[in-house]
Amino acid sequence: MESFKNELKQVLRRLGRAPMFTAITLITLAAGIGANTVVFSVLEGVLLKPLPYPKPEELIGVWLTAPGIQLKEFELSPSDYFIFREQNRTVQDIGLYAGDSVSLTGVAEPEQVRALRVTDGTLPLLGISPLLGRTFTKQDDSPGAPETAMLTYGYWRGKFGGDASLIGRNIIVDGKSRQIIGVLPQRFHFLDLEAPGIFIPFQFDRNKTHLGNFSYEGLARLKPGVTVEQVNADVARMLPIVMTSFPAPPGFSIKLFEDAHIGPNVRSLKRDVVGDVGSVLWVLMGSIGMVLLIACANVANLLLVRVEGRRQELAVRAALGASRGRIAADLLLESVILGLLGSAVGLGLAYAALRVLAAIAPAGLPRIREIGINVPVLLFTLLISLFASILFGSIPIFKYAGVRLSTGIREGGRALSQSKEQHRARSVLVVVQVAFALVLLICSGLMIRTFRALTNVNPGFAGPAALQTFRISIPNALVKENEQVVRAQEEILHRLAAIPGVASVGIISKLPMTGGGWHDPIFIENHTYAEGELPPLRTFRFISPEYLGTLGTPLVAGRQITWNDTYKKIPVALVSENLAREYWRDPSAALGKRIRVGSKDDWREIIGVVGDVYDEGVSKPAPTSVYWPLMMDHFGLVFESESSSRRRSHAGLFLQALHGPHFLRSHHACRCRQHGAVARRRRHLWRHRLFRFPAHPRNRHSHGSRRPAPSPHRHVRPPRPDAHGNRCGLWARCRHHRHALDVVSAI
Repeated sequence: MESFKNELKQVLRRLGRAPMFTAITLITLAAGIGANTVVFSVLEGVLLKPLPYPKPEELIGVWLTAPGIQLKEFELSPSDYFIFREQNRTVQDIGLYAGDSVSLTGVAEPEQVRALRVTDGTLPLLGISPLLGRTFTKQDDSPGAPETAMLTYGYWRGKFGGDASLIGRNIIVDGKSRQIIGVLPQRFHFLDLEAPGIFIPFQFDRNKTHLGNFSYEGLARLKPGVTVEQVNADVARMLPIVMTSFPAPPGFSIKLFEDAHIGPNVRSLKRDVVGDVGSVLWVLMGSIGMVLLIACANVANLLLVRVEGRRQELAVRAALGASRGRIAADLLLESVILGLLGSAVGLGLAYAALRVLAAIAPAGLPRIREIGINVPVLLFTLLISLFASILFGSIPIFKYAGVRLSTGIREGGRALSQSKEQHRARSVLVVVQVAFALVLLICSGLMIRTFRALTNVNPGFAGPAALQTFRISIPNALVKENEQVVRAQEEILHRLAAIPGVASVGIISKLPMTGGGWHDPIFIENHTYAEGELPPLRTFRFISPEYLGTLGTPLVAGRQITWNDTYKKIPVALVSENLAREYWRDPSAALGKRIRVGSKDDWREIIGVVGDVYDEGVSKPAPTSVYWPLMMDHFGLVFESESSSRRRSHAGLFLQALHGPHFLRSHHACRCRQHGAVARRRRHLWRHRLFRFPAHPRNRHSHGSRRPAPSPHRHVRPPRPDAHGNRCGLWARCRHHRHALDVVSAI
């Protein structure tokens, strides 16, 4: 032990006498080890760490698939939920959940709050016990029961100051009084969704439930000994029971669902949370591993030069009787100390980088809250530091710790240039460094070229970096008449447009690049469909007349929707250019053609063709879209809107302008936000939307687009979907309240 201490002191003394060598070596190692620590921390937090719930391996995500309409995965409907919960043989319980946004009034200033609607079994499935009060019971989730709500810890502390006496008191949520029955624990996060403030029960009414409206994400917990394959088989057994237990929506037949060939798609809940980011992280881990190898080669070269300068010293030690093992141990100890010191510095850099990553919270990275420096990360850092030490330390050991050290005495007194043999090892290391660097350079070049190509793609709208958005939600309890809502929204647009510097303002049901939306098939007049054929799903958007001009989306042919079309409910529509070319080859040929959603809906004339707008990022094809007026007869209207403005400084003026309509003055919540780049796709699509159809369960996130199909509405209600979801499209996502307004303004 004493001998080891002496050797350690000698090594530290030698390193101290060569500060330049020591500093360069530590910086090189810190960069390589720190980068690997950062990537492994992300990999461990996202992929390797189990979900933070009791027995996470038992938790599954319950999804469906419909090859008949080219849907690889879609969510559950209330009719599925009732049958699956009552007649399953493989899970302990099943729950549904859906993101939402609600207006909270009566407590200080009105506020728009993220909410999560759940069934009574959802929170118990995750093993969550409330910090205060109780969780939802089956009675709370029954139709007609008193309205209740639970608060998350962060919202309870921030809004109500952590007042424990709040339990049992009532708050006004979307114009309805709800009793607060519990507060969730501080460390609880619901999967990977953006933190909600309020949890609310669905209160589905079985007697009013129809088939369709596949709009709710499902989770369940396996019974002991049951596999995912067995659950898939069980779900396949129950799907025909669902078909025979509930009626089709008015105006539709059960054959529509049969032709979709709905089947099970059950998988691990962790897969729902993580999405498809795993492959990207593993590739990144491999790439950053190459950076560590380059760093090791660089340090090995530095050590070769350093040991070359000590060659005479090592030769003298060998001549005095020092064994090969003793000299090798001395060189290895120096390498290990350098590796450990470098890893310590790298760990500090990694900690700082992870703090920055958490602050940025990139939209495409799930489980960001669970990424950090923990025991597995520390062990990984220790292992790669030892691996690096042995790797870069072994080369000088093999070259200079051998019996040929005695030649150093004879060569030491000569002023001769170094031989080719002495240069060989360093030359090999340089070749290795250049080879690894070349591979990374080529990969980086390809990525940059792809990125530049994507930035040159026209997304279908202009000036996304200058847009700002905000949303207004008008509770149903405050406004009864549909036309009154639309007229109030038009008044809001005029007030916003009157603000100095604002050129135009528009409304849309779902902004591009924000994910989600309403997807349904459309039927073309005089187009023949094969037996059992369902038309492809199209993206539905509901817009005001000013929207296209505000966002800068070109009108390829025809005219735009007008306020006269909207108020008189004239049956008109716009279609995207790619949809027009799909059926009529030329955009102008689509003008005058007629389309409809359901077999009993009104035929609607195509009056214009709109330029294609990308919705899932410019790396994927632009969806085929249909644009509808805000108000129509014999149609199921989704009414939500997203507002964007071209100056953050206008946010305060916008809020002032919104106080015009009398029912907004004291009973309404509004949030303004910069839409920094509409083209930047958000991963977890919390957007407070009434309908949503997923491109991926979490991707969003990620978990993106969310369910589709024809709407069972017989007339347009700027959306009045009820708590049972029976007014939504057959495949569309439905929320349970109010008219939401997203405004787009430009200067």
